[in-house]
Amino acid sequence: MKWLKSLYVQVLIGIVLGVLLGLVEPETGATLEPLGTAFVNAVKMLIAPIIFCTVVHGIAGMGDLKKLGSVGWKALLYFEVVTTLALIIGLVVAKVVEPGAGMHVDPAQAAASQADMAKVEAYQSSAEKQTVAGHLMHIIPKTFVSAFAEGEILQVLFIAILAGIALARLGERARGVTDLLHAVSQMFFGIVWIVTKAAPVAAFGAMAFTIGKYGVGALGKLLLLLACVYLTCLLFVFVVLGLIARWNGFSIWKVLVHIKEELLLTLGTSSSEAALPALMEKMERTGCSKGVVGIVLPAGYSFNLDGTSIYLTMAALFVAQATDTHLTFWQELGILGVLLLTSKGAAAVTGGGFITLAATLASTGTIPVAGLAIILGIDRFMSEARAITNLIGNTLAMLVVAKWEGEFDATNERAKLLLR
Repeated sequence: MKWLKSLYVQVLIGIVLGVLLGLVEPETGATLEPLGTAFVNAVKMLIAPIIFCTVVHGIAGMGDLKKLGSVGWKALLYFEVVTTLALIIGLVVAKVVEPGAGMHVDPAQAAASQADMAKVEAYQSSAEKQTVAGHLMHIIPKTFVSAFAEGEILQVLFIAILAGIALARLGERARGVTDLLHAVSQMFFGIVWIVTKAAPVAAFGAMAFTIGKYGVGALGKLLLLLACVYLTCLLFVFVVLGLIARWNGFSIWKVLVHIKEELLLTLGTSSSEAALPALMEKMERTGCSKGVVGIVLPAGYSFNLDGTSIYLTMAALFVAQATDTHLTFWQELGILGVLLLTSKGAAAVTGGGFITLAATLASTGTIPVAGLAIILGIDRFMSEARAITNLIGNTLAMLVVAKWEGEFDATNERAKLLLR
């Protein structure tokens, strides 16, 4: 059967089987976390060298460094406008629906166990270290090698931009180095192809673990918040991103079909990073220039987290509503203002979304941080919506910025599939 050879179908089967195992044999499913974790780690080990090779080769190939500055500021402008819209939409939906109203939770007794409280305290401790200055300083690695050893996307991107500029200034004298980097990047993409073959098994293990460990019963009263996050993400993708796509000559439906393998991979592993290397290669084959792909996509993974932005505002207001914490209009604007800054660093550390949320609640001085324990149990279920929305948002950002810069080849056969 030819259709069974499709990675898309294989991952889908893995997800379905994982959910079924988690429901039927939850104890067995809960032990399969290593399958998903091992796959994500295998992909993450390739992200740093792929970004470095792609960005350096792309910038060096541009020649004109003004083009680099133009791509950079347009990408950042796009990121800021779209993520701000995501934050506002999340805030409005949470205000209108009020998913946490009527729960009357005592923050001191919010945690279901001491383990939950310990996790919240750990997130709060990490949040205290997250400052604007800290995020900016975090971009600069301690050593050239440490950025690669720790797999920090922003740090690798920072080094790659510097190296690309240096090679661009050398011109023809650097041709040998840029050709070598291109060849090395092809080798790493080849490794990605090999690793991706294990995606169905990874999706099976990750979904079996999620359902087996947390179970459908973990949703309980929090089902309304979960539904709100998913529906708001859908609204954002098909209305906001749909309009942006339409204004720039793309079809959001066609874009989604084009990246269906990456979407399923993200759904199965709850990590948009797992799909980054394959997405970068696909965008190049779709007609976007290597330089623009190398700059916009990696930067988007830190600065263009649309799904995470929706989650942050909705979760913050949910905790306030559940703990009967009244917020004035100005306090809500204050939360929005804080998130405009803190949300940009949500991907810088493990558990970044929850840490950013803890930092935001702590900064308000009104919403109890201990109330985070209420949503701890379903955070894993919301991660799929966040990750998928982040992936779609960054894919569209890549296409839009490439088109703005004239770096999108509309005559490419694959590119034609995305146009309205």
